[in-house]
This record gives sequence, C-alpha cells and structure tokens, in this order.
Amino acid sequence: MSNILPNLETFAKGAFATAAGVSTVGAGLLWYGQNYLIYPSAFPPGSRTDVPIPSDFGLPYEDLVLHTPDGVTLRSYLLLQSKVLDNPQTAEIAFDRRETDEQFRASRPLVMMFHGNGGNHGHRIPLAKTFFLRMRCNVLMLSYRGYGKSDGEPSEAGLCTDAQAALDFVKSDPVLQQCPLVLYGQSIGGAVSIDLASRNPDSINALILENTFLSLPRLIPHALPALKHFSFLCHQKWDSASKVPLIPAKTPILMLSGLLDEVVPKEHMRQLWEIVASRGQKRKGNATTSSNNTKPGLERAKFIEFEDGDHNNTCVQPGYWQAVADFVASLAYMDTASSQKS
Repeated sequence: MSNILPNLETFAKGAFATAAGVSTVGAGLLWYGQNYLIYPSAFPPGSRTDVPIPSDFGLPYEDLVLHTPDGVTLRSYLLLQSKVLDNPQTAEIAFDRRETDEQFRASRPLVMMFHGNGGNHGHRIPLAKTFFLRMRCNVLMLSYRGYGKSDGEPSEAGLCTDAQAALDFVKSDPVLQQCPLVLYGQSIGGAVSIDLASRNPDSINALILENTFLSLPRLIPHALPALKHFSFLCHQKWDSASKVPLIPAKTPILMLSGLLDEVVPKEHMRQLWEIVASRGQKRKGNATTSSNNTKPGLERAKFIEFEDGDHNNTCVQPGYWQAVADFVASLAYMDTASSQKS
C-alpha cells in the first residue's frame, strides 16, 4: 500500500471540486448554463484531449468502446484480472492452479468506477490501481459522454444512459456477468451509482459512495450561496435521496465522508446514511416502522467519517483503503451467509 499511496496523493492534489467555483451568476445562467457549471469536463485545461492510460501506471488494460442507445460513443478502460500479474505491487491471492485465467477473472469482483465531475477517467487511474492490484478486482473505468475522448455533451439523462450502457455490456459478457458487481462513485459519481442501482436492483451486488449529496437543488445553497433562492431552477436534479429507498436492504453499501468537505456539506452524507440505514422499513403514512426495532438497512451498510478529509483528499486519509478492502472482502462472506440462511 505504501507504494500506491504516492500515486493517490498525486491524484488528490490534482483532483477537482464538484462546484465550478462560480459564486455569483444570474438566475438565467443557472437555468441555461447550469450544465457548464455542473459538468466542467474541460477543466483543468486539456482534460478533453490529455487522458492518461493505465499502462502509464504499469497496468494491463483494454480500450473499451461503448455505443449508447442514443448514438453516443464512449471511450473507457477495462482492466481484467489474471492469475499472475507482472507487477511487484500485486497482492497474493489463493487460486486453483487448474482454473483458467477466465475462470479466475469470473470469480473476482468487478468494480465499475464513476468519477466526479471534473477532469477525466484517466485522472483516477491511481484509484483503479488500488482496486486492481491490492484487491485483485476487475475494473471498468467509465468515461462519461462529453468527458475525455468520449463523444457527446454531458447531462443527467446522458450520464444515466452511459452508466446503463456500461452495465448492459457487463451483463452481456459471458465472463464479466459472473463477477460480483460493485459500484464505486465519488461526488456526482455517487449519484450516478445510486441511480444505476435504483434502476437495476437485482444486478448490483454492492455500492461504495464517497462525498456525494442528497440532490443538486439541495446542494446549491452551500455550493452557490448567491443562488440559494433560485434552487428551483436547477433542472439537473440527481435526487439521490429519493432513489436510495429503491435499492434493496440486502445490497451492501459503504459510505465514506470527509468531515472537512468544502463542496458537499457533511450533513448531506449523514442524511443519506439515515436513508440507507432505513431501507427495508415499512411505511405507515409519513412514519416508518420495523418489527424488531432495528433498521434493516444497517445489517449490510457502513458509514465512516474521516476527520481531516475534504472533498478531494478523503481517498488518501488513513484507513480509507483498508475500509474499502475490508468491505470488498466481506462481500463473499455476506453471500455465503445469505445462502446458508436460505
């Protein structure tokens, strides 16, 4: 892990805030120009053309070209496991010497990475490297439309379509469809993850959410205080608060929150956690009830706060990756326990 952290620190220093940094704009700009504020895909300069590749970090990969139903071409990365990887940082893992690389690959988790709203998916390769080498996960790094070298223009509907196209690809692949599927989303990528899981409740095995928000209209008073009275004009909703209850209580969720987050107030993650923990409760009017006085969603969910984590450096806080690794490793145990109960 010590060899991987320098790369993660480099990533954190170059990470990008969810808000575009604009503090005073007119209500008209909020309505007509909000896509440019919410999806600054050209920031920092060169992000549409200068896209790092996994081999720059010593990782084997495939260029994954996806075509969405509305005719947009996405240029993403796919990192696939082999029994033996030619990298000194690779974690040792037990496997049957008689199995093929494809059989080994099918037995490992597949992490679908949904990044934040600035930069491109190539800037997140150090994170993918940790999943790939330390946890021996397959990794699909999605490049949203209008980001990196993908075609199109970003929007809420568009990013949701892109995520679904990636999931459909996985479900159609004879090897990848066998992998436990984990969604990893940072900031707006957390909203993409929640939306995808809410629409495909039987296809997602687990979610990892970092510094994401209840909804964009509820984020505006903090991110753009001058426009707090015009939040109703925000047509890019990303209403995660209403979608989390659609994710089954049996789906494990790990939530990671930086208490110094200057973009997404910690209260957003805390309120999302309450909703996550309440999954599976029966509703009576405006109240929720549970037969055993516990929150069913708590059985497979965990919430961790990092005292010194801000919006961009939570992923390099002490204990972050150990928590992620423990969570990923626990998925096999959870599935085994469920099988024994049934």
